[in-house]
Amino acid sequence: MWAASCLASCCAACACDACRTVVSGISRRSARIAYCGLFALSLFVSWILREVAAPLMEQLPWINHFHKTPNREWFETDAVLRVSLGNFLFFTILSFLMIGVKNQRDPRDGLHHGRWMMKIVCWFILVILMFFVPNEIISFYETISKFGSGLFLLIQVVLLLDFVHGWNDKWVGYDEQFWYVALFIVSLVCYLATFGFSGLLFHWFTPSGQDCGLNTFLIVMTLILVILFAIVALHPAVGSSILPASVISLYCMYLCYSGLASEPRDYECNGLHKHSKAISTGTVTVGLLTTILSVVYSAVRAGSSTTLLSPPSSPRAGGGKPLLPLDKADEEEKEKNKAVTYSYAFFHIIFSLLSICGLSLLLFSSQTGTSKSL
Repeated sequence: MWAASCLASCCAACACDACRTVVSGISRRSARIAYCGLFALSLFVSWILREVAAPLMEQLPWINHFHKTPNREWFETDAVLRVSLGNFLFFTILSFLMIGVKNQRDPRDGLHHGRWMMKIVCWFILVILMFFVPNEIISFYETISKFGSGLFLLIQVVLLLDFVHGWNDKWVGYDEQFWYVALFIVSLVCYLATFGFSGLLFHWFTPSGQDCGLNTFLIVMTLILVILFAIVALHPAVGSSILPASVISLYCMYLCYSGLASEPRDYECNGLHKHSKAISTGTVTVGLLTTILSVVYSAVRAGSSTTLLSPPSSPRAGGGKPLLPLDKADEEEKEKNKAVTYSYAFFHIIFSLLSICGLSLLLFSSQTGTSKSL
C-alpha cells in the first residue's frame, strides 16, 4: 500500500512538472497557437462527454428533474452545450480584460501571453461549474447561440476574403502571364464547382412531387448572390479580381447546403434521408475542419499587414516611423513600450464566437432533426 501511494505521488509530481514545462515553453510567438490548442482541448472534452456523460447526468437531480426522463440525445446535447458555455465565458472574460491594451508595458500583456497554468485551471473550473447551472440558463444559451453562430459565419467570410485577397495580390505581384492564367483557371474551377453544387442541391432538396418552396428560394437566392458577387468584382469602380468573388461564391453555396442538410431527416424535402448517415458524417467533417482552419488562420494572421486584428496604435496598422539607432538601455525601454501588433480583445472575441458555433452546432450537425427542447 505504501509503495503504491509513493508511486502515485511520484506520477502526480512528474505530471505536474511536465505541465509546468509545457506551459513555460509557450513564448509570445506561439501564444496564439496555444489558444487554438486550448480550444481543440475543449472540442475533445465535449466529444468525450457527449459519448459518456449521459448516464451520469441522468443521476443529477438539478439536471434531470423532469417527470419523464428525456432521451439520451437530450443529455448528449446538454453536455456539449455546457462545455460550450464554459468556453464562451472563459474567452469573453479574457476579451473584457484585454480591452485597451496598446503596448507591451501593460501588465495585461503578460496575462495574454503567459500564466498558462492559471488560465487552464480557470478554464477547467468554469467548465465544471457549468454542470451546476439550471437547465433554463442552458436553454437560453442554446437560443442565443444561433445568433452568435451567424455572427461568427460573417467573421469567417471576412477571414476568407482576407486570405483570398492576399493570395490574389501575391500572384498578381509576380506580373507574369502564367500567374494571370492560373488566377483565371482557379476562378473558373470555383464557379464551375459552385454551379455544379447548386444542381446537386436542386436534385437533393427539391424532389419532384413535393412542395419545397423554401428550399428552392434559398438555393435561388444563393445563386443570385453569386451573380451579384461577380458583377461587383468586375465593376470598374471596384477594380477587384474575380478570384475572391469565386471563392466566396463556392463557400456560400456550401453554407446553403449545410443549412438544407440540417433539416429533419423525416422532412419530405430532405432528399438525403435515405443515406443521411454518410452524408451527415461528411458534413460534420468538412464543417469542423473549415471552422478550425478559419480560427487557426485568424490566430496566425493576427498582426499581419492586412491590419485585420491590428489596433490603430499598432505599427502594422500604419503611422510607424523609422527610429535612429539607440543604445542598449534605450532599446530595452523601446521594447517595453512596443505597441501590440493586434487587438487582444478582438482576438478573444473570435474564440468566444467560435465556442458558440464550433461546439454547440458543428458537433451536433450530425444529429439532424434532434431537438433539445422537451
